[in-house]
Amino acid sequence: MSLARCSKTTIGGLLLLLTLFLGTASAISDLESRRIDYLIAAVEQLRGAKFVRNGKEYDGKQAAEHLRLKRKNTESRVQSAEDFIRVCATKSYLSGKPYLIRFSDGRQVPSSEFFQKLLSEYRPVDSNRR
Repeated sequence: MSLARCSKTTIGGLLLLLTLFLGTASAISDLESRRIDYLIAAVEQLRGAKFVRNGKEYDGKQAAEHLRLKRKNTESRVQSAEDFIRVCATKSYLSGKPYLIRFSDGRQVPSSEFFQKLLSEYRPVDSNRR
């Protein structure tokens, strides 16, 4: 085998390995996906509270739909639940205004604070336990 052919084969193999590695590295882990799903489900199940986006109130279901859409549209930038909070669940992409959670008692908190607190309480379910 000639040296030129060997080099092309080696370079081709290295490029293939690099492509496979980068594809694997960019895929979000199952754990991080579950953590994000947990955050979205929590806002979806809010009772008596509103998700405030650009000054307009939305119920939990509408908020969850919006967050799922943002997640889908930014998936290349979201590799963790922390990324999701920062990129999707903190502020409006268009206006830059922060998202808020307004509770029935009138108290409101920035959504980033709400989601960070939820994430700190997240405990994955062990599927091996019954």
